[in-house]
Amino acid sequence: MHFIEPFFNWRGYYIASEDALSPFFEVDYSESHYTNKIYNFYIHPQWDNMGSETLFLKILFVDYESRSAIIEFIGEWNDAIGNDIMVLKREVVDVLINRGIDKFILIGENVLNFHYSDDCYYEEWFDEVEDGWIALVNFHDHVSKELSRINIDQYLVMGGELDDLEWRTFHPIQFVDRVTSIVRNRID
Repeated sequence: MHFIEPFFNWRGYYIASEDALSPFFEVDYSESHYTNKIYNFYIHPQWDNMGSETLFLKILFVDYESRSAIIEFIGEWNDAIGNDIMVLKREVVDVLINRGIDKFILIGENVLNFHYSDDCYYEEWFDEVEDGWIALVNFHDHVSKELSRINIDQYLVMGGELDDLEWRTFHPIQFVDRVTSIVRNRID
């Protein structure tokens, strides 16, 4: 897992540690000192610790004009033990919502498992974005099935084209536009 880095090709467009409105403003990263672990596996030091023992993230892009954020995840999303959704909601999402963000693109190809607790924080997040949305891109099939099985998918836009999107080939604004188009087609 220590070889899996957060996507870095968009650093010319956005760097969370340089954004005064970001929850990770002025975070100093090491290129060689590995401290964060998921279970017994060290992860690359560029991933951000939001306060979960098993789920880390990287805010890849925020555009305050389009009110959108792209967040990449790594690890195990565990609401049952660590209440990861509460930690994510309070430490990251609430900060972004308070800055006007209402469109969230969550990239989950490095989310290995999902463990359910309840849907309160998903419902709260969904209610707070009002005219926005929360879209899941490239989550593993078994993770998506678990989200659907317990009806959390009612708060999220997922599946279809979003399951196999070559997002790294886009510039960030193009990617936001593409996901927005997919979401609008679903809503309309």
